[in-house]
Amino acid sequence: MIDLSRLKTLIEQLQHQAEEADRLRGEAQRPLFDQQLFRHRSKLLAPCVTEIAQELATLQKEQQAGRLLPERTQHLCEKLIAQINAIQRELATQHIRKNEPKQAAKWQRSINDVYQDLNKHKDWERRLKLMLREKESLLSRCSSQFEQQQSQKEILALEGRISRCQAALITLENEINRRERKG
Repeated sequence: MIDLSRLKTLIEQLQHQAEEADRLRGEAQRPLFDQQLFRHRSKLLAPCVTEIAQELATLQKEQQAGRLLPERTQHLCEKLIAQINAIQRELATQHIRKNEPKQAAKWQRSINDVYQDLNKHKDWERRLKLMLREKESLLSRCSSQFEQQQSQKEILALEGRISRCQAALITLENEINRRERKG
């Protein structure tokens, strides 16, 4: 059985430090952490520490119920440690962060770069459509059901890529139109 009491004390200390930091600093412009590390996309520290406390409570409940497998224990402990380290790093670098400019100057690429992107995306769309036609013709010649399923999966993937490419084309065209109207 793992002794989680020291971890619980550490999390309680972090909670107080996070609340104080949030009170002084306020909400960040963007979520503080990646979604792989924390489920919530919080712009404050305290909700992240609350999530850690909830993970610890889950670990304790599973341990008390005798349902905690070694692999799960290792996974949850590694995640807790990574989350705690991230919070501690954020707290330790607070003095640096307060000196960061509030709004970074928005970098804007040239209109020529946007046109080049547009041309690249048009070329990708053309090639993807060509690949789609080839896969569709292959599908009609598949002899086994397994081959048909594989071809259908590839066709669906290509259709998804084409639709994302077309969405990017629309975005680029809108950006060009907006810029040309501005002059």
